[in-house]
Amino acid sequence: MPEPPKDGVPRASGNVAVLAAGDIAPGAMTEHLTDDWAFFVRSSRQFEKFRSPFQSVEVHDSATFGKLFRLDGHFMTSERDEFFYHETLVHVAAVTHPLPERALIIGGGDGGSAEEIFKHPSIKSVTLVEIDLAVVDISRKYLQRVHRGALDDARMTLKIEDGFAFVRNATEHYDLVVLDLTDAGGPSTELYTPEFYRACAARLSPMGAMTLHIASPVADPQQVRTTLAHLRGAFSTVAPYLTSVPLYGGMWMMACCSALLDPRGMTPLQVDRRIAQRGLADLQYYNGDTHRASFALPNFVRALVA
Repeated sequence: MPEPPKDGVPRASGNVAVLAAGDIAPGAMTEHLTDDWAFFVRSSRQFEKFRSPFQSVEVHDSATFGKLFRLDGHFMTSERDEFFYHETLVHVAAVTHPLPERALIIGGGDGGSAEEIFKHPSIKSVTLVEIDLAVVDISRKYLQRVHRGALDDARMTLKIEDGFAFVRNATEHYDLVVLDLTDAGGPSTELYTPEFYRACAARLSPMGAMTLHIASPVADPQQVRTTLAHLRGAFSTVAPYLTSVPLYGGMWMMACCSALLDPRGMTPLQVDRRIAQRGLADLQYYNGDTHRASFALPNFVRALVA
């Protein structure tokens, strides 16, 4: 397999055949954003395809994204673009927090969110709750460039169980809660409910924050509206923000939720200083400017999240 580009930015190889209008590439894996809008990634090799007790699991190789995996036909992560998603999902809250020590990840069996959390030297423990052991097994086998050993870090506690049940029964409090979930539906349906968000809020320390991805504000504005309404019923501070995820088709919305922590108050200089103080290494996307820019919402998004 070709090595990822040194700058980490996904790009097609130089030897690309031009398709005629209306053609679909052989081996194309199609992701439907709506009934009328889709994009494809060509699979150059299929490593795995099977059904776990919870969902359909696939692992492929591709020229643009390297190894990638899908669940129930949806692209989840890839070697070459995972940093767009994981860095933004984790560091907006983690860098804003003055001293994060304990983190909880619901989902995230690929280990990408855990890998970003472990970059913070103050972290003492990460608990990762993944319902599907197959996701963890696949990630250990094929996605080393996503988790970089985080799944086997000595500070990691891995639990294969239902995320809602774990949060509901937990007694520990966390500085960071990261919801690294599949889209709403299937095994994650109950994790997009007001009841689950209230349960997560109860597990946060006073300065703690929860982050999650929501949806595309272009393809699924109603999901954005509904999720933000549910979050505002559980948290006094809900800060929606944007990033770009190539594997998800472009613009994507996330949110940081807390009782006291608000990442919108951090200046680019403060973020860059904290990155330097903590020695956060190998950041390919996140910095002080991208932190601040993620909260600069276009007018149509402002109207959507109001």
